[in-house]
Amino acid sequence: MSSVHIKGGRLIDPRNQIDAKQDVFVSDGKIASLGRPPSGFRAECTIDAANLVVCPGLIDLSARLREPGFEYKATLESEMQAAVAGGVTSLVCPPDTDPPLDEPGLVEMLKHRAKSLNLAHVYPLGALTWKLEGERLAEMVVLRDAGCVAFSHADTPIPDTQVLWRALQYAATFGIPVWLRPQDGFLGRGGVAHDGEVATRLGLPAIPAFAETIALSTILQLVRATRARVHLCRLSTADGVAIVRAAKAEGLPVSCDVSVHHAHLSEVDLGYFDSHCHVVPPFRGVRDRDALRAGLADGTVDALCSDHAPVDEDAKQLPFAESEPGATGLELLLPLTLKWAQEMRVELPAALAKVTSMPARILGVPAGELSAGTGADLCVFDPHAHVKITVDFLKSQGKNTPFVGYELPGRVRYTLVGGQVVYEA
Repeated sequence: MSSVHIKGGRLIDPRNQIDAKQDVFVSDGKIASLGRPPSGFRAECTIDAANLVVCPGLIDLSARLREPGFEYKATLESEMQAAVAGGVTSLVCPPDTDPPLDEPGLVEMLKHRAKSLNLAHVYPLGALTWKLEGERLAEMVVLRDAGCVAFSHADTPIPDTQVLWRALQYAATFGIPVWLRPQDGFLGRGGVAHDGEVATRLGLPAIPAFAETIALSTILQLVRATRARVHLCRLSTADGVAIVRAAKAEGLPVSCDVSVHHAHLSEVDLGYFDSHCHVVPPFRGVRDRDALRAGLADGTVDALCSDHAPVDEDAKQLPFAESEPGATGLELLLPLTLKWAQEMRVELPAALAKVTSMPARILGVPAGELSAGTGADLCVFDPHAHVKITVDFLKSQGKNTPFVGYELPGRVRYTLVGGQVVYEA
């Protein structure tokens, strides 16, 4: 189909501050016009969006696709199907594949595989150091030219602060963004749960909150010295949010995100060793969770991500401390964002900005908006319909989520990528 008419929907575009009942006209993979059809327009497909919301396709800042190297956990095809079923049209994949994304050939292969599926857009993060070993810097400029949008060390802390300093100097010289998850590798070593009363009661090895804030302070000092642009991934503590709030007030070039799971769950949800709640970083205290929610609402936290990490069932059916961390989240990004917005009384356009326009700004890609001439990546969803999360509902190969059994708001009806309907409920 080269022309699509989306009729009668509530159009929400946070970037352009649009919230109105408007038709959308798509032609040749791009948005031809909003409101009125362009001259000579003939629709090959009409989507009735009455009582539905039409918004830019969601952009997920952290989704592990498990290729190359971990195809037994998930495949590129299964996770891309899950993405479009969740209204996600663009996603960022971390570099901790096997082998890591530290060579141009690997990056080009991943992008080619993703493009051949004709589903969501994939933006790879390059490995900050060779093999993610934290010793020798990767060839960032070469990897950027191969298609990496930024550079990261995934969940592996860089123990040598001088290596991190050199990496930020190098990145600042070439205007390359660096994405870091703040955690002190020594303080967090061996830990599986937040250092609070639940971990104490269950006898689980703990990770203190200051493992995040000490690393965060180090990173921000290096940002002051280098002026490198740094995105802080998946904050988990109240003190971390307060530190980032002060850094932004100071004018440092930093942004940050929070996992959508951490906006809802806390250490209390571990219950009696529920391994589906074994995630990285760990679910923190209730005070931390509430601070993350408030930080999202006041703009300190820029974006929500799914932190999608499919894990095979055998790796979850183990004692909590021995189970593999991770939770599937691509299909839950929209429902959990809407649930947070309802509970915090955040208006729908502001909530959708956290998963559309703000992630696009962090990535620096032409997405996350609905303007004439831009790519027609759209999500059409029913904000009033609820979805019951079951194993069968999830299209992801990973069924590992603490939200099985929950009823959540927001059912995706259609997803369009490049003007093509790639998902229809």
